[in-house]
Amino acid sequence: MIAKLQRFFQQALAEPEASGGSEPTLELATAALLCEVVRADYQYDEREMQLLRSQLKRRFELTENALDGLMELAREEADSAVDHYQFVSLIKAHYAYEQRYELVRLMWLLALADGEHHHLEEHRIRRLAELLHVSHSDFIRAKLQAQETPTPN
Repeated sequence: MIAKLQRFFQQALAEPEASGGSEPTLELATAALLCEVVRADYQYDEREMQLLRSQLKRRFELTENALDGLMELAREEADSAVDHYQFVSLIKAHYAYEQRYELVRLMWLLALADGEHHHLEEHRIRRLAELLHVSHSDFIRAKLQAQETPTPN
């Protein structure tokens, strides 16, 4: 896995236009937290994965190759992470409050993309929102907005 991380960062540094100006580690941290939500119910639903892919591509303006690498690394990181400190601390250091709120809203969109409201996904989002220092009222506001939003394709 270390070799895959090194290859991803070398590729991102060699092709800075592919990263959209963001730090590759910030991209990975964001993608890993979103993967945590997708896997919270112990299922990788294709609708959730497609939404995750499209949102990461749009958010970070990634090429298909860079997106493939990021998705693979994020999934591995989410599967093997003991805690989320490294991801959360990086995001808190680089994202303003409104960006962290938007990340929580995206978590809700992913959780609801399969048409189900699973209590394990809600628990994971609640915990991540707390770690990201997003207020409980904004956690609820993000949930309500996501429920009212048609799933983007």
